[in-house]
Amino acid sequence: MAELIMDITLTVNGEPVSERVEARKTLVDFVRDDLGLTGSHVGCEHGVCGACTMRVDGEIVRGCLMLAVQCDGATVETIEGLSDQGEVADLQAAFEQRNALQCGFCTPGMVTAAQAILLQAKASGTVPSREEIREHISGNYCRCTGYHAIVDAVETVAKARAGAKA
Repeated sequence: MAELIMDITLTVNGEPVSERVEARKTLVDFVRDDLGLTGSHVGCEHGVCGACTMRVDGEIVRGCLMLAVQCDGATVETIEGLSDQGEVADLQAAFEQRNALQCGFCTPGMVTAAQAILLQAKASGTVPSREEIREHISGNYCRCTGYHAIVDAVETVAKARAGAKA
């Protein structure tokens, strides 16, 4: 049985992309295998671990649960794009300073998820509590840090962006 191949056009990290893809190829496999953007990791492949977290049209998604063809016409941002644009530079620095990196496997998805709550906080003019940060990143598994250092890093950036003392 022949594989269904479809043409898609989207924007990935600010660059226009037109490709032919298998209809059943996941977004994370597309950006990793076809575009060579390997920052988003493949973990559980069930949408549970958060290692494949990226943004599609401004919303965080699990790249293993979304098909590449669903992104036809969309704007996709991977950790490479967020990093290259400098959008998460302070968050990445805080992860390093607070020792929230450890093995690094979860870090791209964790930073992408953390940036989402920081953007929500900015829009509402609030600083998320430690409990809100924990709840927001709870869909991203980390086996190394115990989350305390990650929450510290996100809280530090949230306060700094709001102009409060860390």
